[in-house]
Amino acid sequence: MTRSRLAPGVDVVAVPRRGLAVRTPAGEFLTVRTRDADENALLARLAGADTTPEDEELRRVVRAFEDAGYLADAPPTPQWPAARRAVRLLGTPALTGPLAAHLTALGAEPRTAPTADAPDVRHPDLDDLLDGNPAAVVWCLDGPVPDGLWDAADRLPGHGVAWLRCHREGWQAYVEPLAAGTGDVTAAHVRSRRLAATPAHRELAAYWTGPRTSGAPVRPTLPAAALLAALLADDLRRWATDAPDTEGLPARRRLRAVDLRTLTVTEHPVLPVPPVAPAPRTDG
Repeated sequence: MTRSRLAPGVDVVAVPRRGLAVRTPAGEFLTVRTRDADENALLARLAGADTTPEDEELRRVVRAFEDAGYLADAPPTPQWPAARRAVRLLGTPALTGPLAAHLTALGAEPRTAPTADAPDVRHPDLDDLLDGNPAAVVWCLDGPVPDGLWDAADRLPGHGVAWLRCHREGWQAYVEPLAAGTGDVTAAHVRSRRLAATPAHRELAAYWTGPRTSGAPVRPTLPAAALLAALLADDLRRWATDAPDTEGLPARRRLRAVDLRTLTVTEHPVLPVPPVAPAPRTDG
């Protein structure tokens, strides 16, 4: 029997007068029926220690843990691949700053560009975005997305470059799904899906295009900015290391809304918008 140990997120606890219980990764508690197995030997075995001799009852319980997926060999820590290390960051320094720190700690090589959302800075075209051969481009806006701003960036996945973005609308921030292939969700897809999902689609479209009369400026707190940066960094890490989706919605089909006042994160499924065939001519 291999020397495996409890999988991450799994715990075994001794319950007074009730024996052992396992806490699953989902937070549920299940009773462990050990019968005549030595509980101390079982705990040592689940911790990865060599337990000799092992009786049949102990092997039975350990096999039950293996069958349930609660045991795993210690996985190697995935390293950020060299081919995906170059990450270009655009947008507000309040987000690109902490994001760059996270990415550097994870093994990436972020490069921060000038704030491309400032009104006096020329919007980069596709050639600008591809300059320096980045493996991924991240664009963080501290405000709504102006019409057409992300049109060129939406073409990045077709050139083999991952594309990730977030923006703020009042006290709500949106972390859009990472797009890394031609069939992934683009910013234009998210825009279309959001308009289709709300009865206030005219108002939302007007809000995006402006002009708007707003109150005092919204200033996301440092914890709010840190949360957004952490979500973006984790999405990039999962893409770079090809980490599988294990819980919740698939990362490339997930729009996350963050309430910057309470730091509450909600997930919404989002799919690509298929091409629409031109309407047939009705000339008569």
